Amino acid sequence: MAFNFDTAAELFPAAIRKKKRAGFAYRRFDTAADAVRFAIEELPAESLNGAYLQVDEERFDQKGIRTLYESEAFPLKRKVA
Repeated sequence: MAFNFDTAAELFPAAIRKKKRAGFAYRRFDTAADAVRFAIEELPAESLNGAYLQVDEERFDQKGIRTLYESEAFPLKRKVA
């Protein structure tokens, strides 16, 4: 079964313990593609480590999120390194 990047998704970043407020909290996205792009391109590494993405009943950890981002099926333009 192929992953549907058009499905709504929820991103739960890990808390950064050293800071009182990390600036990133739970966030809901209209599409999983937007959530994956945000997680990889905009979240600080400390927040991505331990974060998870929930799409329907399926959860993806940091490795799973990165796999989705690097997938040939990923529909958005990736940030140039």
